[in-house]
Amino acid sequence: MSNNQAIRIASAIITDASGRCLLVRKRGTTHFIQPGGKMEPDELPVAALSRELQEELNLSLISKDFSYVGCFTDEAINEPGRVVIAEIYHSVISATDIQPAAEIEEVIWYSADGSQPVLLAPLTENHLMPLVAMLHQNHSAQLREGG
Repeated sequence: MSNNQAIRIASAIITDASGRCLLVRKRGTTHFIQPGGKMEPDELPVAALSRELQEELNLSLISKDFSYVGCFTDEAINEPGRVVIAEIYHSVISATDIQPAAEIEEVIWYSADGSQPVLLAPLTENHLMPLVAMLHQNHSAQLREGG
């Protein structure tokens, strides 16, 4: 795979107190993805993520609000023939009335049990949704332990 086929992004698994995951759908697309976006040249992933969340959802989160999850690669749903390389972070937020802005057309709170019939991008479905329940359990355990 050549470098011009890879799209480097920073995205977030954003969950609420009940363990639901925030997903977005860009205008003119059919699949839901994690919020976030492409990194500018020489931009750190967490800085890109903070910028994208502010632009797309009017969410003001900074680096201390995130924990790093890992780097994942899968097929890019909106750019055929390309792959996405995603630096993934996790954050738990209390605000659940998130409104779309910029190129985001729709925002949903998605339950990891898959009971909502929506189309998920490969990265979201194959790599990130399996992590949502684990991340929620870890966060809940930290709260119980006072951390």
